[in-house]
Amino acid sequence: MQVIEKKQELIDLVKNFKKEGKKIGLVPTMGALHEGHISLVEKCVKDNDICIASIFVNPTQFNNKKDLDTYPRDIEKDVNNLKSAKCDYIFTPSVEEIYPEEDTRIFDFGYLDTVMEGANRPGHFNGVGQIVSKLFEIIQPNNAYFGMKDFQQVAVINKLVEIIKSDVNIVKCPIIREVDGLAKSSRNQLLTDKHRKNAPHIYATLTKAFKFAPEKSVHEVKEWVINEINNNPFLEVEYFEIIDDTELTPVTDWNNNEGIVGCITIQAGNVRLIDNITFK
Repeated sequence: MQVIEKKQELIDLVKNFKKEGKKIGLVPTMGALHEGHISLVEKCVKDNDICIASIFVNPTQFNNKKDLDTYPRDIEKDVNNLKSAKCDYIFTPSVEEIYPEEDTRIFDFGYLDTVMEGANRPGHFNGVGQIVSKLFEIIQPNNAYFGMKDFQQVAVINKLVEIIKSDVNIVKCPIIREVDGLAKSSRNQLLTDKHRKNAPHIYATLTKAFKFAPEKSVHEVKEWVINEINNNPFLEVEYFEIIDDTELTPVTDWNNNEGIVGCITIQAGNVRLIDNITFK
């Protein structure tokens, strides 16, 4: 396994791989890797001739500087985990390497980035578009792997592929959870002991809602989930939306859509946690 910091070095490597007809897979990450990330890398290794993982805490997708400053970083541990997962190359560029000058591109994601995370974190998904498009340009992957915990982000990246006319195949991978149900996230390590102890209540509530959803209206399920979580003094719902799984538009009737997903964001002390569940 090789760690590469310079994009030109990686571009030259990729060019040679392409000449040899090798299939390239990319796992973009911001580091602080957990089993969820590693599951993406393992699938990438299985599907492709070359697996490249990037570790880059992208400043343009943070609209809160404090959140950027406190984002967990442990590059030595990340490198060891990726080596164990049989990753071939790790791309760890500096901010200056990725953004030698300010990236002023604005992507039109339409409705997709105006709701949920888009509404609560203005500019976040445009920053995601900037870094992912740069990684696609540098690495030219055949396949790119993303976890479905970030459900809205995957929808935005699918739209990005359409906008930049890329032929990369976006591979959606299932949410990996802790034994107690909490979705694995780099932010989990920032939780206090009390917030970590109560955080599994999120998925437990979503699971209960899934079981009785057919007997209730969409509105009733939505209200129940919000109230059930807000009754826990360590958790506060920022939003819970029941949406169409493609357009992300609100659903009002279980029978009107082929795919329905419930997306939730919780404030647990100073940490934002996201999760989702497929209703249909």
